[in-house]
Amino acid sequence: MQVVVIRFTVREEWAGRWLDLVGEFTRATRAEDGNLWFWWARSVDEPNVFFLLEGHHEDSVEEHLKSPLIPKIQREWPVALVETPQVLMTRMPGNHWQELAFLPVPVR
Repeated sequence: MQVVVIRFTVREEWAGRWLDLVGEFTRATRAEDGNLWFWWARSVDEPNVFFLLEGHHEDSVEEHLKSPLIPKIQREWPVALVETPQVLMTRMPGNHWQELAFLPVPVR
């Protein structure tokens, strides 16, 4: 699977409406056949920083990048950003999360 984490630093005046701005692309991506997850998180330390966590089947990444919404977000999102987003990207075996072995939770 392809795993992507993108860090967006949003202008202060956009922080409260960032999720509205990215909503259409979020919904479209979540509906793609090869999408495993597409989650947004907000930093607890920096309220103007949002993280996008994506998981895709490896064979679906090219199709995802051909989304007709890509040109739209390239036009619309930069106005809300302080800087070019930063990305971490890797391929991992499998298509699911694994348990964190060193922190098992007993069955109750």
